[in-house]
Amino acid sequence: MRVAVVDGLGGGIGKVLVEKIRKEFQDDIEIWAFGTNATATSLMLKAGSDEGATGENAIKCNIDKVDVIIGTISIVLANSMMGELTPGAATAIGASEAVKLLLPLNRSKVTIIGSQAEPLPHLADKLIKQLHQIKKERLDGHV
Repeated sequence: MRVAVVDGLGGGIGKVLVEKIRKEFQDDIEIWAFGTNATATSLMLKAGSDEGATGENAIKCNIDKVDVIIGTISIVLANSMMGELTPGAATAIGASEAVKLLLPLNRSKVTIIGSQAEPLPHLADKLIKQLHQIKKERLDGHV
């Protein structure tokens, strides 16, 4: 299974997510890092992603090659991340057939009703559980 982690700005959220996914799944999952800037991509590569690319075109050309897309809710909001997440990248991510696991962390003035504000480590743990479920379903032939 191939997973994309998308992040921007300082890349800290993507770094945490890549580290947790790599630790939990070892080499059973291929991780591709997509940064909106070189710093974010570099941090995710250092954290253990298998591949990494930067910018809108990298996202647009490769996002349909993954099974799962991971990031904050901001990755589907045009001009989020202080303008780093372009409308083209947001559209490509939103239109992708991949399963999207989005964390309700953002600075884009969007509130997801029904979600609870939790620290990143707690959300990352929930994300790991969901990835296990998706992987199991794929192995069982349900997806």
